[in-house]
Amino acid sequence: MQQYLQNKKGLVEKVFNKVFDKYDLMNDFMSLGAHRAWKKDLILSMNPSKGKRIIDVACGTGDIGKLYIKATGRDEEIFCVDPNSGMIKNGKKKLKNFKKIKWVLASAENLPVKDNFFDYYTISFGLRNTKNLNKALSEAYRVLKPGGRFLCLEFAKVQNQKLSFFYEKYTKIIPKIGKIIVGDEKPYEYLIESIQEFLNQDQLIDLMKKNNFEKCSYRNLSGGIVAIHSGWKIK
Repeated sequence: MQQYLQNKKGLVEKVFNKVFDKYDLMNDFMSLGAHRAWKKDLILSMNPSKGKRIIDVACGTGDIGKLYIKATGRDEEIFCVDPNSGMIKNGKKKLKNFKKIKWVLASAENLPVKDNFFDYYTISFGLRNTKNLNKALSEAYRVLKPGGRFLCLEFAKVQNQKLSFFYEKYTKIIPKIGKIIVGDEKPYEYLIESIQEFLNQDQLIDLMKKNNFEKCSYRNLSGGIVAIHSGWKIK
């Protein structure tokens, strides 16, 4: 499933080349700090345990990897994958004390790792930025072991009418916040448009099932501003 915005030549790459240096700061401003709680909720949903392999795709500066290591109480082997070299560079600096993180420059559609290798696949606010959703999901399925679990934290569709009204008003000022923080509105105009055009919660479940995931479910957070989708590779 091709995504129109993301397939505009060089658009997503240009967006993240502009924001990577202040990516964490802007996330705090945009979500009013809520993204930290959402990511912790993703880790709790995973019920992490020692000795498991995890791949975190579209990892940004490595928030999920850091939370996973803290939750398991030791340096687990984690693959942090992102298509933006600036993000990886900042992640390496930020998490320089976490020695077992392997940083990989790659897209969600083409993961340079072997089949049936990981116990967990996570992607946070990254599936929406892929050029081909089916290819990204099929790669997630490929790299998971039988019995492995896919977990996606992504912007969703607000399901409360009153909250939806205020959320819509708030999203209109995000590009202006972006102008103040990173000096450019355009990356955040893309952000809002990509959220509006992305699948709703049930549509993503359907696409996961088409890509062979089973026992698929989702849970809304913050009234559906974001959702955690889960699926399992059974065979």
